[in-house]
Amino acid sequence: MTAAHLPALLDPATDPALPRRIAHLDMDAFYASVELLRYPQLRGLPVVIGGGRRRLDEALREEYAETPLAEIPVRAFPVLKDYVGRGVITTATYPARQFGVGSAMGMMKAARLCPQAILLPVDFDQYRQFSRRFKAVIRDISPLMEDRGVDEVYIDFTDVPGGQREGGRVLARLIQKSIFDATGLTCSVGVAPNKLLAKMASEFNKPNGISVVGADDLQALIWPLACRKINGVGPKADEKLKARGIHLIGELAARERDWLMQTFGKRHGAWLHDAAWGRDDRPVVTESEPVSMSRETTFDRDLHAVQDKAELGAVFTRLCEQVAADLQRKGYVGKTIGVKLRYDDFRIVTRDQTLEAWTADAATIRQTAGQCLKRVDLDRRMRLLGVRVGSLVKTAEMPDPASKPALASVKRPVDAPDLKVQSLSLF
Repeated sequence: MTAAHLPALLDPATDPALPRRIAHLDMDAFYASVELLRYPQLRGLPVVIGGGRRRLDEALREEYAETPLAEIPVRAFPVLKDYVGRGVITTATYPARQFGVGSAMGMMKAARLCPQAILLPVDFDQYRQFSRRFKAVIRDISPLMEDRGVDEVYIDFTDVPGGQREGGRVLARLIQKSIFDATGLTCSVGVAPNKLLAKMASEFNKPNGISVVGADDLQALIWPLACRKINGVGPKADEKLKARGIHLIGELAARERDWLMQTFGKRHGAWLHDAAWGRDDRPVVTESEPVSMSRETTFDRDLHAVQDKAELGAVFTRLCEQVAADLQRKGYVGKTIGVKLRYDDFRIVTRDQTLEAWTADAATIRQTAGQCLKRVDLDRRMRLLGVRVGSLVKTAEMPDPASKPALASVKRPVDAPDLKVQSLSLF
């Protein structure tokens, strides 16, 4: 197969006169950028987000009670070298990334790389507010938008006015400017014939960049990249590819489809071949139903089910209440309740139980999740605890009352004062 075949492979649009234009928009260092709106005095400095749960502005106001947040001196902020614990970094500003600091890195390791970095705690409520704002801006301009998380989306430019101009660059600039005007935040946009290539393209010119990848750019822009840049090729798959001498996407594209299917499995091998050649006909999906909802937390120190019973019980109850609140707020009920534990040796175990009836009740979730905990080893200390509710259905879409499945519940109200103490004695 040669480059002459690429236009046909990369353009699945039914109308050949109107090329398919798919954009991937990724907010630049989103959490950190939101924090810099609150603390503009930190701009240009290495900043990491992560660690403790206490809101920074509350802590600083003990000393700067009458000072606006934007005027608190930089010297008052905590720095990474003073951090004690084992939390992980959620994100970092670009000046911090220059020192090798990145998302999901342990805080202690990051402190060795960039001890002078300023440390801010996460504020998910604030991030969600800004997420809703920038997505509303996009929908007003280009309604075909697929939500991919708090800080990224796919957008179908194909039929949007201006979506074809300069390969989509004109519309991308409009969206960038509109988001900045509405939020003060920047984003990077990749435009390509499909979602696979658009996501890779959005990384080319960060921050605040626009990259357009066309059918003729596959060999020049995509094939020199590492296979790990393909969304869907994880660390394990990448190691398997490297073990067979395949490091770059171009090297993957050079392998025969049949060989890849025999080596990596029929389905995965075929997908690898298609990905290397830029084939991806997935549509931009504007609505998607969640499969499950979950909440989890990583402890500041390893906890033991007996020695830290009170603390674990409180955390466990809070997670169940948070999941229940998420379900109720979004209008879902679920049947399968599960728990997730990560031990001090990093081993992860999960257990779940399916109820006969649907529920979004916190006490029921806690009771059932507690039964799941009885089926795991609680002798080891724990680093992480999580609660999950699956097998979801929309509350509004359940059958009429005459045939409606029963909703599991308990007589004790969710906010009963004895819920934390008596609903489950495991912790």
